[in-house]
Amino acid sequence: MFERKKLYIPLLIIFVFVAFKIQPFVSSKEVLHEQIELPAEVLKPSRLQEIEQVISKYDSILSAEINESGTIGAAVVITYKNEIALLKCFGVQKAGEKNPINKNTVFRLASVSKTVSGVLAGILSDNGTIKFEDKVIDYLPHFKLKNPESTSTMSIGNLLSHTSGLVPHAYDNMIEEHVPLSKIMNELQYVDIAGAPGKLYGYQNVMFSLYDTISKIKTSKNFSDLLKENIFEPFGMNDASSSFNDFKNNNNKAFPHFGGNGKFRTLRLNNRYYSTAPAAGINASISDLSQFLLTLLNKESTVINNNIRSKIFTPQIQSPLKRNYLRRWDRVDSKHYSIGWRIIGYKNRKVAYHGGYVQGYRAEIAICEEEEIGIAFLSNSPNSTGSKSIPTFLNLLFELKDDEIKLKS
Repeated sequence: MFERKKLYIPLLIIFVFVAFKIQPFVSSKEVLHEQIELPAEVLKPSRLQEIEQVISKYDSILSAEINESGTIGAAVVITYKNEIALLKCFGVQKAGEKNPINKNTVFRLASVSKTVSGVLAGILSDNGTIKFEDKVIDYLPHFKLKNPESTSTMSIGNLLSHTSGLVPHAYDNMIEEHVPLSKIMNELQYVDIAGAPGKLYGYQNVMFSLYDTISKIKTSKNFSDLLKENIFEPFGMNDASSSFNDFKNNNNKAFPHFGGNGKFRTLRLNNRYYSTAPAAGINASISDLSQFLLTLLNKESTVINNNIRSKIFTPQIQSPLKRNYLRRWDRVDSKHYSIGWRIIGYKNRKVAYHGGYVQGYRAEIAICEEEEIGIAFLSNSPNSTGSKSIPTFLNLLFELKDDEIKLKS
């Protein structure tokens, strides 16, 4: 009897051990089955891992630069392959106060407004509302330039690509003095003509902003309403606006500052260039620009199509910029202007870019469709940090991508 018990005990131990080993195995199969049933996008590792090292290094460089420069407030966003790779805010809205910059804090975009207006113009051209080849005189019968031929042949596309032929920055001084755009238009007939429309590049704020008047005549809607209907709402730019009152009355705004070497003083809010809203009067947060970049780069977007992208990003004219304008960029192969965007040939890639400055604010934006990358930088303390923000990142990214190509070859 004792011998039989001795036999049963080992058998019982073996049975328990086998049962114990089987149970986890069954559970693992059940878990594996559940994982397989999950949506495919949940299982895939984020594509952001491809540039994780670049983002980390750039974050470190930018943070150090902002700290060392004494920048009062800033914000940056980077998008990659339809995802936000980095969205970070720095500092405060106003020197001496504690309200922090956050993703919904509104800044003035200054001339980066042209990129938003260019996209709007691309949409309205694509749907046939106002085509780029339409003549200005057809919308503005009283439009008159010094040269009759320029008057009759000037197109909408010429306005938006700075190829009007007028001498650069015509009547910017009047904008600074708050002269209404309607009065400035009457003075255009006295501006010297440097060349026929479409032949020469000459940067303009007044001519670019005639699009405001033209779009209102054509659609019976204010420019701000057209932006809201075609850009702000469909793109998800919930903080964006295009008037001084909207900016002034926003409780979450960055105040302008002036200074340098780590010492800045707060300036009064000013309404300069809001009369030329398409060129320099749009306000937006870094959250807005993240959605702007994501939408522009999303090839499956229902808001904007490839035909619009082609219209916007096709170079229209070579733009001989002064050397110091892109002095932070290592090697610039070519410089052109398209519709509201500068097109920079940079390290064997095409980069759509624009910078903007208005007293107390600095804005930068860039897109490289080839690499599916977008970046935007906003600051309320204009200094060299802004001019470094985009080329520093592009240099890091392109170096990584070029190294990957070498490894594969």
